[in-house]
Amino acid sequence: MWILTVMESTADEVVQRGLFVGQGRSDESGGAAFRAATELAAACNIHLVDEPLTRVVCWLDPAEFHSTWLGNKAIYRTRMAMADGGELVVLAPGVSRFGEDPHVDALIRRHGYRGTAATSDALGADPELAASLGAAAHLVHGSSEGRFDIVYCTDPASGGLTRDEIESVGFRWRPLAPELARLERDRGASTFIDKPALGLWASRDRFVPISRQHAT
Repeated sequence: MWILTVMESTADEVVQRGLFVGQGRSDESGGAAFRAATELAAACNIHLVDEPLTRVVCWLDPAEFHSTWLGNKAIYRTRMAMADGGELVVLAPGVSRFGEDPHVDALIRRHGYRGTAATSDALGADPELAASLGAAAHLVHGSSEGRFDIVYCTDPASGGLTRDEIESVGFRWRPLAPELARLERDRGASTFIDKPALGLWASRDRFVPISRQHAT
């Protein structure tokens, strides 16, 4: 049974654009519902830019994002839009841990977000990680593969992850308050995304539509 909603973040609010329900596999109503939902979601939530972006700032709502497990949507939803050598700034006032549960939190702390090659090596050396392939996949898509800088901005005084914790997993760190002031002062110098979980950003030269993927 497939029940899918399509949401869009507008200037004023988050709006539900569609509700799709079906049952069964790809050649049944379930598949039809899935395909219809993806088409509408692509129209509402894929944002293409003409040139890669050199500086992107993402806001993580503290009511929703308490871990990098969820907060790293700011990374994998924007990576195809980021320029080589660019900077992705993640404003994370509510992020106080890495994993949503203690076991995954420990794996993230142990291995960090160091890219595909390092994670592949870790899979061969750490049976706990090998038994948690979801965590391994998370480590990969939470890395820039060295292509651009990722800066997490937290507030340790309010219980947020500390500089040492952030840097220990491979990210850069800056304190939250000065970065918020910089954003207010120099807003036009960055691409600001306030709801990274509700979209996908890509430069036109990097994005391949699903229809063309299937054709090839």
